[in-house]
Amino acid sequence: MKIEITPKVNWVGKIDYELRNFHGDQITTQHGSSYNSYLIQDEKNVLIDAVYTPFAEEFIANLKKVIDLQKIDFIVVNHSEPDHSGAIAKLMEIIPDTPIYCTATGAKALKGQYHKNWNFVTVKNGDILSTGGDELMFIEAPMMHWPDTMMCYLKNEGILFSNDVFGQHFAEASMFDDLVNECELMFETEKYFANIISPFSKKAAKKLAEIEQMNLELKMICPAHGVIWRKNIEKILELYKKWTNLELENQITIVYDTMYGSTRKIAEAITRGIAQAGNGVKFVIHNVSKSDGSDIITDVFRSKGVIVGSSAINNGILNSIAGIMEEITNLDTTNKKAAAFGSYGWSPKAIDGIGERLKNSGYIVELPVFKVQWAPDEEQLNKAESFGREFALSLL
Repeated sequence: MKIEITPKVNWVGKIDYELRNFHGDQITTQHGSSYNSYLIQDEKNVLIDAVYTPFAEEFIANLKKVIDLQKIDFIVVNHSEPDHSGAIAKLMEIIPDTPIYCTATGAKALKGQYHKNWNFVTVKNGDILSTGGDELMFIEAPMMHWPDTMMCYLKNEGILFSNDVFGQHFAEASMFDDLVNECELMFETEKYFANIISPFSKKAAKKLAEIEQMNLELKMICPAHGVIWRKNIEKILELYKKWTNLELENQITIVYDTMYGSTRKIAEAITRGIAQAGNGVKFVIHNVSKSDGSDIITDVFRSKGVIVGSSAINNGILNSIAGIMEEITNLDTTNKKAAAFGSYGWSPKAIDGIGERLKNSGYIVELPVFKVQWAPDEEQLNKAESFGREFALSLL
């Protein structure tokens, strides 16, 4: 299968409609995904990125229908993660001497993963590869997901091949942003950013500012997952600027889990207090055992405030909360406020530890941890409401 992007550029990737989990089980992909590979056919033929290892043979069989593999002059690996580079190993068995253009860090990662000393050509920011009738410029973008990440820009066509940046897990044969449901597309784009890019927001903001200063004519943005941007280019650039600069929404996300219902009752009382604040703050509440983890991270990412609660178990907190805390504390926490709560039997130490970890990871923690021994009574639930109201007012 190929999809024409322009007369000189074709999409030659793989759409995976069945994918429901990514990065192990860390990210859900209800809309599936795609592994986008692009073929530039000019005086020189350039393959940009590949597909995930399980689809390598299918990828190569389809690629053969588009071009004689021996006529591929260059391969560009924008990012060495196996979902983009996996099929390269199989392809290199057929065309072993083809130069692979990547960053120096990318070459090390590819060698480490595939244990082959291929014909690597390492590139730096601003380097140019001529395709004969056009020029492909390389743009290093370290930590816009991995240390080796880069993009490349095809000058005359005005196409930015952005790899993970601007991507989404979104399986659509239409392959263009103006041919799909925009609401679903934007939801998946934000979810992708929150779970993939947002831990590196500061680096991403700096790189996007550099790209803006380059004054590139952008007719299309071709990411490595999801659909191609050709209509909403300005919109997605503005959204990325907003997200990387951490322009947060007036929202509080409550994240909790409970053993016998006590922590749930406290969480619900806190939401009543937030509603009473009357300052326009909205809230979402997630029981971690019942909500989708990557949706939780998306809500935490966009929120000015986060409140985390757990029951104590022995000397620790519930596994579900410990797991989501690992992700929450890896986000960029700049200007985010947080608080902690929970219920316990004989020792509140683990509940206190939630607040300590939030503070140590960069959240602004002003309120003392709200703790209830055993089950909350009416007076304690009223105090939980006050806790929620005070936290909501603190956001102003």
